[in-house]
Amino acid sequence: LRNITRRTGLKIYEDDSIDPLKDMDSFAAQLAALDLVISIDNSTVHLAGSLGIPTWNLLPAIPDWRWMLERHDTPWYPAMRLFRQQTAGAWAEVFSRITAALDVFKATNT
Repeated sequence: LRNITRRTGLKIYEDDSIDPLKDMDSFAAQLAALDLVISIDNSTVHLAGSLGIPTWNLLPAIPDWRWMLERHDTPWYPAMRLFRQQTAGAWAEVFSRITAALDVFKATNT
């Protein structure tokens, strides 16, 4: 996290004081305070998406059915953007796209 912060200038928060499995209300409040959520397909992206928080979801080349295929958005969560692998196991290209998108996000949200 320190390397990403140093390279991008973005603050990345990690707070272990709230257990999302035991305190969903506090976890939702914590997410709502963020400018952007970036994660893999898990409960965090679903909660953030349902709250309308800008969320970037990293997906494998063959994702779970709910993410459909060949889309960069999802009808389930309008504030969510999907970053898909082009080739199974090839995450470097996904992170390159996210890095470029973060530059744009940072420029338009500061």
